[in-house]
Amino acid sequence: MIPVEIGVQSPRVVHFTEDNNEEGLRCLLDLVEELRDKAAIRVVAYQQRVSHYYNKRVSPRPLRQGDLVLRNSVVADPIGTRGKLAPAWEGPYKIKRVLRPVTFKLETLGGRGLPKLGMPSI
Repeated sequence: MIPVEIGVQSPRVVHFTEDNNEEGLRCLLDLVEELRDKAAIRVVAYQQRVSHYYNKRVSPRPLRQGDLVLRNSVVADPIGTRGKLAPAWEGPYKIKRVLRPVTFKLETLGGRGLPKLGMPSI
């Protein structure tokens, strides 16, 4: 209670009964799943709006065989042994073959292929 409610009681305090409180809490407990679903729907709708706002300014540029690209260092080092001061990008690399629209087989500028990346054995 706040100090004002000690002298002058608010309707919240006047109309409080233990039975009504328990019943209200049980009703809310029954609706928890529905409230979670509504919250999840709101989160997805918000993410879609943000994505649409960002993507409307992005102009897609398809990459083709022979283009030069940089590779993210985090992809090359999945367990993070390089440290935070290491460069974020490595390359340039040449696209040897397009496997899918966003998946490429890369090679160095000298023509040597890059090894397949995978999780190292521990």
